Amino acid sequence: QVQLVESGGGLVQAGGSLRLSCAASGRTFSTYAMGWFRQAPGKEREFVAAISWSGGGTDYTDSVKGRFTISRDNAKNTVYLQMNSLKPEDTAVYYCAAGAAMATIRINALAWGQGTLVTVSS
Repeated sequence: QVQLVESGGGLVQAGGSLRLSCAASGRTFSTYAMGWFRQAPGKEREFVAAISWSGGGTDYTDSVKGRFTISRDNAKNTVYLQMNSLKPEDTAVYYCAAGAAMATIRINALAWGQGTLVTVSS
């Protein structure tokens, strides 16, 4: 099973940018759809973005469309989340996940990272 490790979180002012990375172990990374989720304090974990195994398809939750971009580099076994125009409501622990397909990762992720904290100050 793939193992995932996130990095790149931190403290940023509103309007700023961060890029999260998720490094995956194993030689099967390119066969997985990948996704990013987040959990804000006192709230349930929610879907943020997903990308197909090839990188040819992407999906975003409405609140981040036009601000966040998910991408992947299968040669480096890494998926990224570029976050621009950050808002205080983006503050959360961000988790990377692997799934069988982009269409199902929202409800059936197969592996999770440990999370990285993003804090956006106003």
